[in-house]
Amino acid sequence: MGAFDDSKPALAMLVLQFSYAFVSLITRAALVQGMSPRVFVVYRQAIATLVIAPIAYFSRKSGGTSMGLRSFSLVFSASLIGVTINQNVYAEGLYLASSSMASAMGNLVPAITFVMAFSIGLEKINIRSFRSIAKIVGTVICVGGAISMALLRGPKLLNTTIFGSGGEDWLLGCLFIFASTCCWSIWLILQVPVTASYPDHLSLSAWMCFMGTLQSGILTLFLEKDLDAWKLHSYLELVGCLFTGIIGSGFAFYVQAWVISQKGPLFSAMFNPLCTVIVTILAAIFLQEEIYTGGLVGGVAVIIGLYIVLWGKAKDQFIKEEDEINPKLEIDQKQTIKITIAESRGGKLDLEEPLLSDKSNDIEENHNFHQK
Repeated sequence: MGAFDDSKPALAMLVLQFSYAFVSLITRAALVQGMSPRVFVVYRQAIATLVIAPIAYFSRKSGGTSMGLRSFSLVFSASLIGVTINQNVYAEGLYLASSSMASAMGNLVPAITFVMAFSIGLEKINIRSFRSIAKIVGTVICVGGAISMALLRGPKLLNTTIFGSGGEDWLLGCLFIFASTCCWSIWLILQVPVTASYPDHLSLSAWMCFMGTLQSGILTLFLEKDLDAWKLHSYLELVGCLFTGIIGSGFAFYVQAWVISQKGPLFSAMFNPLCTVIVTILAAIFLQEEIYTGGLVGGVAVIIGLYIVLWGKAKDQFIKEEDEINPKLEIDQKQTIKITIAESRGGKLDLEEPLLSDKSNDIEENHNFHQK
């Protein structure tokens, strides 16, 4: 049972990456049919709010976590960066580029998150530590494998091309997707203070979806002048909004917040490359996208790098648990060092001497007091 509990975060992230893969494919299909990316984001967040808010309300325990001004500011900022800005620029990039490129560039998240986490002290690097070297090397292999999946082709293994090259807006779409990866990395980092300030993960997900709906709605009202853009023209668009809202936002936010509270932002980010592998396989099966040798080699590299980083993180978690189990170990070691130094300087140390000295001082003080 203990081993299963330890593997829960990894299993949750694995399921989440499958969900993200389906979200990417369905979103791309809905946008290609002509749905506005900004309207799509509003519907997605609104559906997520309608689904998760009642669950969070009725499952809330009496005397639960209350949201103060600091918690509200953190949740608002996380919603603005991780939901409103992130999903809007991602949807624009997904429409202008392709689902394969969006998934491949999403693998920059672990590298960006690692740099950000290190810069603010959430991740430690010690060149003499094999654990730190493993995390660095694993991150490089992971990102390198993901990039090779997008850029290195080689001999074709399966299927023929369905999507075009992306047209003249291809570069702009890639820039939008890159901006989305930066926002996602910042969102992962923000989850650390957010979950610490407001540890109710289900309620936190509901608040993020609700704030994301309001923020995205206001943004869309300013940018989208055509009222017909709010209409749904096909069942695919409706299914896309429902699936991405319920699974891609409501379910994903809850799982993401819980995993980060358990394992930290880097652990969560390192699973992102798996989404590229999943999207590649599903696109080849259902969309008949072509597969090249470079993509296959890159997928293997992604998995290898992922396990290397997870090994390094597992060692960190083991040491952290050891410190929690033995909180007095460091104090005892320091005390032993002090005693050893004292013995080397003044010969044999009598541990009872301070007690006798204190007692004799008390007797002398009492004697002087009575004399007065």
